[in-house]
Amino acid sequence: MSKYAIARLEEMDEITDGREPWRPVRHQLGIRAFGVSAWTGKQAGDRIINEHDEADDEQEELYLVTQGRATFEIDGERQEAAAGTFVFVRPGVKRTAFAEVAGTTLVAVGAVPGKAYEPHGYDVWAPLKPLYDAGDYAGVADRGRAAIEAAEYPDAMYNLACCESLAGRKDDALRHLRRSIELSEQFRSYAKGDSDFESIRDEPAFKELVEAT
Repeated sequence: MSKYAIARLEEMDEITDGREPWRPVRHQLGIRAFGVSAWTGKQAGDRIINEHDEADDEQEELYLVTQGRATFEIDGERQEAAAGTFVFVRPGVKRTAFAEVAGTTLVAVGAVPGKAYEPHGYDVWAPLKPLYDAGDYAGVADRGRAAIEAAEYPDAMYNLACCESLAGRKDDALRHLRRSIELSEQFRSYAKGDSDFESIRDEPAFKELVEAT
């Protein structure tokens, strides 16, 4: 593992799940201690970040406008933010932002107060989500397996196992489910009642995985 990483924003690939595209700064630099992403509004008026409230994740988020000028909508209040402006938003507060000029860029840093940061695998899962939504579970497995195995995010590994189970790839599903549980114990209880695993539910190896304590 390298001691440091350097990258220019424009060198990072954007990814999307069908909403506003973003650059997964944390994932691309290999950061594991906190979340950090960047968004760029290509044209004036573009929504830069999806409307959300972090109520489920309980993350505090700090936004920095690094270029251009943005308008934030925070619980219905509009706040103008020129380049160099920090905007801090607590969990449970609805927020979104729009570009006032072309090329407006935001960097967001987030974590849950009082808890060690746990990287999520959405950065590798997002490009696969359209295939999942379309029911192409084998396509998800074929296209995403290498990246998910390399990144070793427990939630992406779990999603891969779900798709493999739905595609009838029992051995692969069991192997990746086992690894997701090794990475994060919470996925043991998730798997126990997940209908995606109906094809392997009677397998002794599956029962051993979900019933182990």
